[in-house]
Amino acid sequence: MTAWLAHIRRHPIKTLGADDLDQVELTAGARLPGDRLYAIMHEGALRHLDDGQLTRWLPKAAFLRGAASLPLQAVKGGWRDGRIHLTHPHRPDITLNPEDAADQQALIDWLKPLWGEDKSPAARLVRGPEQLTDGSQPQISILSLPTLRALERHLGQPLGIDRWRANLWVDGWDALAERDLIGREITIGPARMIVRNTIGRCIATDADTATGQRQLDMLAALRDFTGTENFGIFAEVTTGGRIAVNDKVHA
Repeated sequence: MTAWLAHIRRHPIKTLGADDLDQVELTAGARLPGDRLYAIMHEGALRHLDDGQLTRWLPKAAFLRGAASLPLQAVKGGWRDGRIHLTHPHRPDITLNPEDAADQQALIDWLKPLWGEDKSPAARLVRGPEQLTDGSQPQISILSLPTLRALERHLGQPLGIDRWRANLWVDGWDALAERDLIGREITIGPARMIVRNTIGRCIATDADTATGQRQLDMLAALRDFTGTENFGIFAEVTTGGRIAVNDKVHA
């Protein structure tokens, strides 16, 4: 199959917004640069800190996440002029330096109404020794625009790309063709990757990312459409290189 790279996306703060990139330098055995550098820990997870510092990767349950509070799915934004700018339909815009203590607290306060009072409170913006992706292995998520379009036709409504929090979007494949790539090598520009597994989805994808409100039962929709609750694939970079939007993708 020959296709092309349609989108490159990084998520500077886990769960909160995304940057669209024109190009990025991939490194063998590493995640997408700049992706999930930061995350918001809730109070119940602070026991995992060592002398106040996050010194190891932690699973997603330690952090604020869309599956636990759908309104977070409507946060948009990313880096702008050296600071992170975030928006939400029910909150004022906020701009912050994630390394500044005052700005960190301002972000915690900004998130409180979106996280809700029925959960362990939002507590700290942290940066770990490695990127805080959902998986502990250094992999990159790849999704298919043809599969998304086919799912949208199946449901009779648009879904968009924001809800899926992917790193790379590929166009030109047949719908669902990515399911047959497990264990195979793909190339994007000069970079080479081995596809390791499919991506199991959670209820965060139920949310309409324009409103942060529940839109549908996405897991049921995926089961009906594909027979599984998977959407997308994880790949490990084996040969690095600079990739760019519109690069050819070979599988």
